[in-house]
Amino acid sequence: MTGFPLIKPYLEKNSSRIIIGLLCLVTVDLLQLFIPRVVKNAVDTLTVLSPTIAQITWDAAIIVFVAVFIGIFRYIWRHCLIGLSRQVEAGLRNQLFAHVQRLSASDLSRLKTGDIMARATQDVTQVRMAVGMGMVALTDTIILGVSAICFMLYIHKWLTILALIPMPLIALTTRFFGRTMHRRSQEAQAAFSNLTETVRERLAGIRIVQAYQMEEASALRVSNDSKRYVDRQMALVRVTRSFFPLMILLFNISMAVILYFGGRQTIFKTITTGDFVAFISYLGLLAWPMMAIGWLTNLVQRGKASLGRIMDILEITPGIDPMTGGASVTSSTPDIRIHTLGFSYPSAEKNAAWALHNVSGHFAFGRFIGIAGPPGSGKSTFLRLLPRIYDPVSGRIEINGMDIRELRLEELRRLFAFVPQEPFLFSGTLRENILSAMDPDTGEVSQQLRDAAGKAHLLTTIEGFRLKFETVVGERGVMLSGGQKQRVALARALASPAPILLLDDPVSQVDVETGKGIITGIRSFIGRKTIFMASHRLSAIRHADEILVFDQGHIITRGTHEQLMAEDGYYARAARIQSIEGNGEWGEK
Repeated sequence: MTGFPLIKPYLEKNSSRIIIGLLCLVTVDLLQLFIPRVVKNAVDTLTVLSPTIAQITWDAAIIVFVAVFIGIFRYIWRHCLIGLSRQVEAGLRNQLFAHVQRLSASDLSRLKTGDIMARATQDVTQVRMAVGMGMVALTDTIILGVSAICFMLYIHKWLTILALIPMPLIALTTRFFGRTMHRRSQEAQAAFSNLTETVRERLAGIRIVQAYQMEEASALRVSNDSKRYVDRQMALVRVTRSFFPLMILLFNISMAVILYFGGRQTIFKTITTGDFVAFISYLGLLAWPMMAIGWLTNLVQRGKASLGRIMDILEITPGIDPMTGGASVTSSTPDIRIHTLGFSYPSAEKNAAWALHNVSGHFAFGRFIGIAGPPGSGKSTFLRLLPRIYDPVSGRIEINGMDIRELRLEELRRLFAFVPQEPFLFSGTLRENILSAMDPDTGEVSQQLRDAAGKAHLLTTIEGFRLKFETVVGERGVMLSGGQKQRVALARALASPAPILLLDDPVSQVDVETGKGIITGIRSFIGRKTIFMASHRLSAIRHADEILVFDQGHIITRGTHEQLMAEDGYYARAARIQSIEGNGEWGEK
């Protein structure tokens, strides 16, 4: 099976469990084969010999005794084999999620969230069914099927041959339908991925949908994708609904043949009535293996298709592999040097302008670096390259003289606390969101929590909530305003022990007075942390040790606020306009 090496470690790890489960399953099959022999003796006693109540009671007691053991062993094999399939399911899902977390931003940009969710849920479930019930169906097909045929041969050879005439047709039918099932399973799973992504996207943007009265269009899009999924599933069902009835038809043909010819043998006393009843019972036991062939084929083809889709994700080599790089950062005061940095986004058209080009600089520890420039000038891109969210196309970034690509990714990113332009919050409490970036070994958590919230100008707001730090923010922080979400994200960064702060427009969604408090809190880290702050509000960075002015991916000028104002370039013109519009500047002392 394609992708079998993926599940092989789980099977090897649980080999003893598999053996116990299979032994119990085989025992159940053999016990089931024993019951028709007891029935044969009872029927022969009733029809040929002189029956007694004691004999009938004894036969009934044997059947009850066997049934109890069948129940016990069936419980054990289900616990072992079905339990194993659940472990495989959980392991694959964890493995898939862990791998997705290793993928770089450029890798993830080529994937859809809904598609990943579908592979982590429905596809993993299909693999679980193929491993668990597939193993059961295969064992039953071999053990129960072969043993039932042997008992039938023992009773009457020619009747057995007549009963097995449909078997070659079953093999040919299975081969014919199997390939079609595999192809249509893949199509159905792909349609489910598209449906999942559509629903996720519409729910994530529900407020935009409602604000622009797009409900009807969204419902139509979901309906169309849902219909497409149903169509793909029905295409698969059209195969399975033909396959399974065909298996049952072939079995019933065998049953009709046996009833006619076996009945004649019984009338002519060639076999006893008990033998005939036992033969019919064994043929009934053979019905499940015959149908199991069809079910097993369906399970395996679905599992094979799903395992292939999971492998498609796992085989993506991370563009930035966290396992590469063996060097460590030996200093808690990182010094950053950038050499002729160049970058363009993977999705950019051929010959498109560079997002960054020929960017260089030296940033000693503890300095406050402001970043200014018009929208799309490369400010956010510059911040994303420092912690290797993306890798540069040309040039390099050094920390303490080492290329960051030589550092272990985990250690590199431990140096940075990042506040993106669009803040993201988890659906837990304020406490959980702020503390998520803190060192778990930190001693006085409560005080650091309050300090971080205070510097983000958030403490007064939190104290106004009924549950204070235990307030649940909702999915993506839906219970908070835009400014509150931005300040929670900032508090998370300020609570981090990371020595470098990357702040992408951290005051864009707050008022002037709140912004003043936030900038004061951020500036308190000057000398203790290196601060890179990009902002369209130039008053937020006017006290920076150095301001980088970007335009079209280049640093067009750099210097202090006073030096840039004297140049009378973009920065000076933008600062004067904002000063007039804002009636004053932040950070004045």
